[in-house]
Amino acid sequence: QITFVMQKAPSIISSMNKLTILGTFLLMFLSSVAMPQTPPAPRYLPNADIQKMIKEVAAKRIEADIRKLVSFGTRNTLSEQDSPTRGVGAARDWIFAEFQKLSADCGNCLIVEKQTFLQPKANRVPEPTNLTNVIATLKGTTNPERVYVVSGHYDSMCTSPTDSKCDAPGANDDASGTAAVIELARVMSKRKFDATIVFMAVPGEEQGLLGAAYFAEQAKLKAMDIEGMFTNDIVGGVTTKKNSPNRNKVRVFSEGVPSNETEPQANTRRSVGGENDSASRQLARYIKEQSDRYLKTFKVWMIYRRDRYGRGGDHIPFLERGFTAVRVTEVDEDYTHQHQNVRTDNGIFYGDTPEFVDFEYTANVARVNLISLASLANAPAKPKNVGVVTTRLTNDTELKWDANTDADLAGYEIVWRETTSPEWTNSFFVGNVGNFLVKERSKDNYFFGVRAIDKNGNKSPVSYPRPMR
Repeated sequence: QITFVMQKAPSIISSMNKLTILGTFLLMFLSSVAMPQTPPAPRYLPNADIQKMIKEVAAKRIEADIRKLVSFGTRNTLSEQDSPTRGVGAARDWIFAEFQKLSADCGNCLIVEKQTFLQPKANRVPEPTNLTNVIATLKGTTNPERVYVVSGHYDSMCTSPTDSKCDAPGANDDASGTAAVIELARVMSKRKFDATIVFMAVPGEEQGLLGAAYFAEQAKLKAMDIEGMFTNDIVGGVTTKKNSPNRNKVRVFSEGVPSNETEPQANTRRSVGGENDSASRQLARYIKEQSDRYLKTFKVWMIYRRDRYGRGGDHIPFLERGFTAVRVTEVDEDYTHQHQNVRTDNGIFYGDTPEFVDFEYTANVARVNLISLASLANAPAKPKNVGVVTTRLTNDTELKWDANTDADLAGYEIVWRETTSPEWTNSFFVGNVGNFLVKERSKDNYFFGVRAIDKNGNKSPVSYPRPMR
């Protein structure tokens, strides 16, 4: 081919130009030798069913559910449990009944249950108290053991977390998150997914993340394969911040250094990096990546922190037990409408009431959750035991991983980025293999990862490799 080009080149080409052309072709030839030929990747098109579900999420239904939760007067964890109209017990029973209705509408597709436990006396629990998580489980069809959890907390508080008598409407914190979860269950229960999705409303968040901690501990004891947990907490898009330049965004908080990291793992991380590559960071990147595919005017803002200063959420007990989890929350908070006794002081109204909730904003947050959960539950499991081979010094990068068991697996994708980049920037499909050698791209200069892809182009989150020999 090189000879043919040179013969056809005009005679006016100088010797220097001929050498330049020859060098270019030689570089192209050598590059093709250096980079192995890989099979074509499956086409990765937007999922039509996800597009339909996005349209089915309704702000009016979310509004109705928020107002219903507010109507119970208070949902403080220490409030009445036997009244049909007021207190945390009334809220618990209403949520349970709503999940039961949704299950009836889909042919009993949901397993609806109350997970009740006795919470001992604690800092914000003056007497032993029964707490109840309300759970609706949509079993996966082909990989039911792989689980994704989405939650909101249905308890609320005034200024004092132990004041069980004051009115604590909790419209934004966190009727908004609970209503979003109920709406997700309504829309998604009409479909089938490969993996299992757990829709959950928990109490005791304001007393110290108690309901979530109990569920997470039981999940750990049962060795549940929870590959992702989303907590939706304060997702009402408080209306006093409508003019914010970040109005059309939602924050996704994800921790870097894992809460359950062991000392040997810490030593490895300090040696080769990975502070920004925890499983939770990979989940946050996945949420942003998938949301960007479907939503044009509402975006995910990744926050590389476990949570806000001095605050916490129901994802933390999951992180502490080794599960992958993130917090979803509005961008601009208004603290006059959080954790306040309802009152007016010096002309300023305090209180977490429905008029300060933007229901369409909450619907958009629900859509972000829906896109991410559906994409996760449709995709293969993320690769396990991914490693970078370090047996010899080389400018190549060799990656290895365990084979997935998904029946519709097409293969794997290698991803990489500059060490200073917050998101994956490059990728190529390598087929259904268990290892791959990336020629002339040093593991010292880039971060690498591996993800699984099925035959419909659905992609798993990225698995970050550890050093291996």
